[in-house]
Order: sequence, then structure tokens, then C-alpha cells
Amino acid sequence: MKIIDMRCRPAFLHPFFGGVPGSPEHATARWLNRRVGTRGADDHFERSLTQEGFLAEVREAGLSKAVVVGRHTPSQHLPNERIHDIVHGHDELLGIGAIDPALQGVEAALAEIDRAIDQLGLAGIDLEPGFGEPARHPDDPLYWPIYEHLQKRGIPLFLMSGPTTPDPAHNDPSRLAAVARAFPDLKIAAYHGYWPNVQQALGVAFRYENIHLVPDMYLFLPGSEAYVQAANGFLADQLLFGSSYTFRPIRQSIEDAQRLGFRDEVVEKFFYGNAARVLGL
Repeated sequence: MKIIDMRCRPAFLHPFFGGVPGSPEHATARWLNRRVGTRGADDHFERSLTQEGFLAEVREAGLSKAVVVGRHTPSQHLPNERIHDIVHGHDELLGIGAIDPALQGVEAALAEIDRAIDQLGLAGIDLEPGFGEPARHPDDPLYWPIYEHLQKRGIPLFLMSGPTTPDPAHNDPSRLAAVARAFPDLKIAAYHGYWPNVQQALGVAFRYENIHLVPDMYLFLPGSEAYVQAANGFLADQLLFGSSYTFRPIRQSIEDAQRLGFRDEVVEKFFYGNAARVLGL
């Protein structure tokens, strides 16, 4: 079975992901692993302290593609060159760039989108409004020129959501409706699937077919069975697999997802087909 893991951030990307043993971030990575269900094996992320360890993890899990996600926020910047350097030359890796027009300015952010796609060969753009200073919602007017540019160029947009958003008020799926309505040809994928606001996220995705949900590590937490129920119905083309590695082992995430009750005709779409379409593979 072909599998695309839509959300990987190996530990060596940044100390935040547990890349420095003995650091507070390393302890937090262990804590988060235990919270999202690693069945006691919470030190696997140390394997991805190196590029070689990460590649071994990807290959042993049997992935067709592992999507390495960039980030640009006031507290953490993963330069797009860094993402390019990690994925370049490895057929099983794919990179997502990142921008922040509040930090860069809108014109510079637009230019960075083009550079990330055309020069660095990245496959999409990550934006994290709720992690800005000040925090924003995705329907903030600041981002509209970004959305227009992405839609015009056919570049998918990846948004950060979920309970790690500093202010839970910014984990609000309803604020995505105006964006999906104004830009119907823009492919939108929400990392973390707006968990725990699952029903609200499903409601917005029901209304707007260009919204895709990637619950990743939250697919295995209470309340997430609604994602599966929806995928077995109207959401079959809008739910995508992600492990959220390193915060969850890739192979375990695949095996756990296979036990969630997806209908046979949905499994290929969830693990591969939907992601391939969104990424234009």
C-alpha cells in the first residue's frame, strides 16, 4: 500500500522537536509522545537526531513520501533553504515551505512563495496565524493577498491548528469558512484537524470541499472517531494521513490508523490518494 505521511518534523530540525537531549524541549517531546499514545516507547524521536536516522525511519515504515514541514513564526523559524537541503536528492521526502507576512511584509512573503516553489522545489506553503504576534485568525485581511497568489498559482496552503495554539480562541474552524468561500480553487489543508473542535471542523469541511483535514497525532485521541465516521461518508476525499513525527512513531501511527475502522474504499484515499491530489503528484 502506498502511503504519504503529510506531517513530519524530524528532531534535528530544531530543539523544539526534542533534538537536544537533556534540554527542556527534549523533556516536552517525551511528555507529548506519552500524551498522544506511544504505548510506552517514547524515545523513538531520538533516532531522528540525524538525517540518516530519519531516513531509516521513513524507509522502514514503507512510506512513499514523508512531507517535511517548514515553519515561520516569531518564536521559531525553519528557513525554507533548510527544508530544501533536507529533502533534496531523496525521492521519499517532500518539503513544505513557510512564510509569515506579518514578519516579512506581504510583498516579501509573496516573493518568498515563488522562490520556495520555483527555486527550492518545495510543494506547498505553511502558514500559522494563531502563532503570530499578535495572534490572528486565518480570515484576517493580512493573508488575503497570500491566498489569492496561492490560488492563482495552484499551490496548496497548509494551516496550523489544534490545542497547542497558544490561545485556544484561535483554534476556531469557523474562521476558515470565509477563506474557503472566497478562494474556492485554493487547496487548504489544516494540520491537527482543529482537534478537539472536531464537529465544528467537520461542519466547515462538509460545506467547503476545498478544505482538507490532517488530524495527524490527534486522530488517536478521544473524539476523533468522528473523523473516521465522516471519512466513511462525505469526507472520503478530504481526510489525509499524518504521523506528526517525531511526536509519534511513523510505523505505529500507520498501524493504529489501520485499526480505526476506515472502509476499504476509503483506505487508499486516506493514506495516499487525497494527499497525492492535494500535492499535485
